[in-house]
Amino acid sequence: MDRLYLYDTTLRDGQQTQGVQFSTPEKQRIAGALDALGLDYIEGGWPGANPTDSAFFEAAPKTRATLTAFGMTKRAGRSAANDDVLAAVMNAGTGSVCLVGKAHDFHVTEALGITLGENLENIRASVAHLVAQGREALFDAEHFFDGYKANPDYALSCCRAALEAGARWIVLCDTNGGTLPGEIGRIVAEVIDAGIPGDRLGIHTHNDTETAVAGSLAAVEAGARQIQGTLNGLGERCGNANLTTLIPTLLLKEPWASRFETGITQDALKDLTRLSRMLDDILNRVPTRQAPYVGSSAFAHKAGLHASAIVKNPSTYEHIDPALVGNARIIPMSNQAGQSNLRRRLSEAGIEVDKGHPALAEILTEIKAREDEGYSYDTAQASFELLARRALGIMPRFFEVKRYRVTVERRKNKYDQMVSLSEAVVVVKIGDQKMLSVSESMDESGSDRGPVNALAKALGKDLGPYQGYIDDIRLVDFKVRITQGGTEAVTRVVIDSEDATGRRWSTVGVSANIVDASFEALLDAILWKLVRDGAPAS
Repeated sequence: MDRLYLYDTTLRDGQQTQGVQFSTPEKQRIAGALDALGLDYIEGGWPGANPTDSAFFEAAPKTRATLTAFGMTKRAGRSAANDDVLAAVMNAGTGSVCLVGKAHDFHVTEALGITLGENLENIRASVAHLVAQGREALFDAEHFFDGYKANPDYALSCCRAALEAGARWIVLCDTNGGTLPGEIGRIVAEVIDAGIPGDRLGIHTHNDTETAVAGSLAAVEAGARQIQGTLNGLGERCGNANLTTLIPTLLLKEPWASRFETGITQDALKDLTRLSRMLDDILNRVPTRQAPYVGSSAFAHKAGLHASAIVKNPSTYEHIDPALVGNARIIPMSNQAGQSNLRRRLSEAGIEVDKGHPALAEILTEIKAREDEGYSYDTAQASFELLARRALGIMPRFFEVKRYRVTVERRKNKYDQMVSLSEAVVVVKIGDQKMLSVSESMDESGSDRGPVNALAKALGKDLGPYQGYIDDIRLVDFKVRITQGGTEAVTRVVIDSEDATGRRWSTVGVSANIVDASFEALLDAILWKLVRDGAPAS
């Protein structure tokens, strides 16, 4: 089997995503997770380019993977030994260094403003300097595919200059992301025919045509043996080749699985979904539901026909076992659901119901009626489970909400500025005892977090014997949608919650009043947690 080398650039190219900025501790945490997964190279950033990257290399984690510093070839008019930008990269102390250099004649003359010969010398001298210092050298041939199509002889001469100077890897970059997979495969094959060995070639694609993964696979098919990418497809503009898609494809799909080996084991692959969601959690982003392999909808079967077949044999509508990548099968409930979906979903919730049970038809009828009102149980499985338990008569009675009130006041602060203050009051009855809780939505900085925040804090502030069950609930996401327009507008609120175990669940509320819709979803989130954790009825 041929060896493929996987090179992660999440901490460098991924950090160029709009709105993404890692702290040094975050970069260290991500690097540790990438190393545990089994990546061959982890590109930590560009030392000297910003304080965070420099700090990361100063406190570089110990990794099995080859930690790599990124930089650029020396500037014209000075030697490699006297180039301060190159020196900063060398001073990071990594065993491997990746230098980016121009491979498109247009960029050499227009962007750099130097001659084609000077650029070749910059590449040669920079790589030779790295090798002389005992470093493994990689050369990122920037804009290679566009450059090859415009002037193949010059693009190849850039690669040869790096190779002859001692570079271990020549990485062909589709920097603008516009080269399609067929072109990539053809050009990589021509590069190999021109004398640059495939086991010295890497591929670096961008996703501007939604084909970065396909382009990377085409390069491997043509003979390249290193793949660069990022977790969750982070990267400039539309992102880079997504390693959370590439890795399971290489390990689980033919012909890749039988032709190539990587440093990633089948056991490590089972952690891929958790790693993907960990990255989104660090970035405070909602995971992409439709992400291949790791998305929460990647193995969701909504149609009744699909769900019925899945019960008999999962391979009818699944291309792999979701457990192989640490994901799980979901049978959502919606107005398209049939009894096969319903019984399967109830079984997954630990509720076994015989076929033909009269409550099944009642549950389906209520779901369809409520979705007509604006509810969406497709995306709120916890609320569905509570609805089903009530219909089946197995919903414990924990507490009763007697009333709640939310007020929003505008007043001047000590700086004579007008600010908002939201306050909520919730009264619940637990057994024979009424309990009143009051909360404001002020955060540590003195800013108002809004009426829904105040309501959530008041509801979860004092539930007596149930407080220990709910103290670890954290609101992960809050989504609002107007399901009808005009004066008949209806608001749907979907809340994603998480507890200390990492378990997540979604609940839904619908009302013409956003506060009422939010309260319904918040209440369901608490009730579901109490049910799942086995809290005793009052």
